[in-house]
Order: sequence, then structure tokens, then C-alpha cells
Amino acid sequence: MKKLMFVLAFAGLSSAAMAQEAALPTDKYSVATNRFGANWFVSVGYDYHAAYSSQEGKYKFSKNPFESFRANHGFDVAVGKWFSPALGARLKFQGIAGKQVNALETPNAAPTPESIDFDQFNITLEGMLNLHNLFAGYKSRVWETILHGGAGFQRNCSGNVYAFVYTAGWLNQFNITKRVHINLDIYGMIGEKDNDGNGVYTADRKKLFSRDRVLAASLGLGVNLGKVGWEKTPDIDAIMALHKQQLDALNATIKDLQDENARLKALLAQKPKTTEVVKTVKEVVTTNASVFFNLNSSRIASRKDLVNVKEIAELAKQNGSKVLVTGYADSKTGSAAYNAKLSERRAQTVADELVKMGVSRDNIIVEGKGGVNDLEPYPYNRRVTVKVQ
Repeated sequence: MKKLMFVLAFAGLSSAAMAQEAALPTDKYSVATNRFGANWFVSVGYDYHAAYSSQEGKYKFSKNPFESFRANHGFDVAVGKWFSPALGARLKFQGIAGKQVNALETPNAAPTPESIDFDQFNITLEGMLNLHNLFAGYKSRVWETILHGGAGFQRNCSGNVYAFVYTAGWLNQFNITKRVHINLDIYGMIGEKDNDGNGVYTADRKKLFSRDRVLAASLGLGVNLGKVGWEKTPDIDAIMALHKQQLDALNATIKDLQDENARLKALLAQKPKTTEVVKTVKEVVTTNASVFFNLNSSRIASRKDLVNVKEIAELAKQNGSKVLVTGYADSKTGSAAYNAKLSERRAQTVADELVKMGVSRDNIIVEGKGGVNDLEPYPYNRRVTVKVQ
């Protein structure tokens, strides 16, 4: 009876340990709030701009952004912060060699484009929306796609002109490491008709085309500052369901042991010879055992699981019995081929322990059953069973 009570207590401890080892479920779209100093970033980039001046609206000039009369170059520097995995903001400064696109009219010939260079800088405040994290949940990714938009002002240094500008674009962020990323930003800017110092335009043009516009791309390097990333919040509903599964499994184990205890009491009540009762009880208690493993591991999670295995080893040695060692993996993780090999390695680990306990390897049968889903919660399927044949 003492041995049976020990088994009952040990089963409870093993169940509790397995519950602690199982990873807690987390909410896909919810994260813990970070301090203000976390998830800042700075970036620098090379800018290519194609200018579309308001005054060229009435002419049929090529719209190709790579035309030499449109092209200008510059640089940008930005500092920003992510307030959540999906929402952020940045303050961006751009220094640009701008272009004012005009028409050169000559007698008896179609107007041709000409451009005038001028120095300018832009300062804009932009909101940022990470589409990957918004629609697919937060996790570490190599590529992230981000929409951004905002407003600011432009200073035409050559013409001493200040004007409002609006910007919107698509930022592609490629994460090299946790802290370093490469940015490819494609965006547009629109201002008033005289941002480039020339406010002439055709009145019958649509409002959008009566303004100075820019189509641009930036290639740059960014660095994350402070604490990087977010900690996911536990999924309370999933955790409660997992706890219920674990409690149901533990209650089922306790009931099985209670039924076995009742059967043994009934056996004792029949008053057979004492030696026969002891032998029968010993065989019932020690003819099978389970050894549990952690995720993706063939190393025994707790050496305490070998207590019952040792009892089986002693019984097998006394009777010269065969011992069947069967390995399993949980089918919810890993491929079928990988789980088959993992279950065999787990079984072999326990077989090696039996040999250390004095069981002849010739009397040990080792087999792997691969991934299964026989027990709830599913981490219980990461086990090896040991049985006397």
C-alpha cells in the first residue's frame, strides 16, 4: 500500500512539473507596454528625387522620373519611435538639391524642358503603420512593410521661400540584426504651386497638377535604440483552457490509481498467503512506468521519473523478463519524419538507463512510435513508456 501511495503522490508531482514546463500561450495581437525609452530608432539615407513643377502642366513633357531635367539628389536623417508594434512616428530632415522644371520656348519649335537648380531642405513629421504587425501579429521578421504619411514645411534657400508640404509613402525595412536594418523608402511629396520659386500654372488644370510635386526614393541604414522588441501578453482564455486540460488529465490519473487501490484492497480481503499478495501488488505497481521529456529533447526532463523504471528493472532481472521501451513525441510540433527519429532517440535513452540498472540489453525491446496525440495536454505525449512483457 505504501508503494501505491508513493506512485499516487509522484504522479501528482510529475503532472505539476509538466504544467510548469509547457510554454504559456500568448496573445497574437497584444503586447506589454514598454517604457518611453524603448523602441527608438535613427536612420540616414541617400535620396533620389524627381521634380514635377506646377508650371509645366500645360506642356507634354516626359513624366519619366529618371529624366535628367527632373533628377536631383540629397540625403535624409530621421529619428522616430514605435509606440506599439504597429504604430510609430518619425521626424525627418531632408537636404536636397532641388529642381525647378520650366519650358524653354523657341520660335518655330516645340517647347523643350529646362531646369534650374536650387538648394532646399524639408522637415516633416510622419505617422507610421507597420502592416505586417497589424495584420499578421507581432513577431521577429526579416522584412517589414510600413506605410507612412505626414506634413511639414520646405525651405527654398535660393528663393527664400517657406511652404507647407505633405508626404506619403511605402517603407520597406530589412532587418539585418536585432538593432540594424536597411531601409528602402518610396514616397511622394506635394506642396503649393510656388515651392520651387515659380508659381505659374494653368488654371484649368486639376488641383493636384497645379501644385509642385516630387516622386522620390531613399536607400538608407537604420539603428534601433534602447530596448528593442515587445513582450507578448499571456492569452488568458487559452491558459485557462490549458489548465483545465491539465486538471482533467490529473484527475483521470488519480481516478485510475484509486480504482487500482480499490482492486488491491479487494485482493487483500481474500486472505491469500501473504507472500502471494506482496508479489501480486508489486507486479501490478511496477510493471509499467512513464518517463517525460522536454520539447525537442531526448534528455530525460526529471531523474525522478526513473524511480519506477528502477522497480521495473529489478522485477525484470528477478524473472528474466523482457522489457518493452516505447518512445513518443507530440504530433503538434515537428514533422512526422523528425518525430519518428526523436521518439527512437528518447526510447534509446531510457534503454541505456535500464542497462545501467543491470538489465541485459538482449532483454530490452526498443521502438519509436513517432508523433502522437494520445494524451491531453499535448506536452504529456513527449514520453517513453517502460513495460514488462
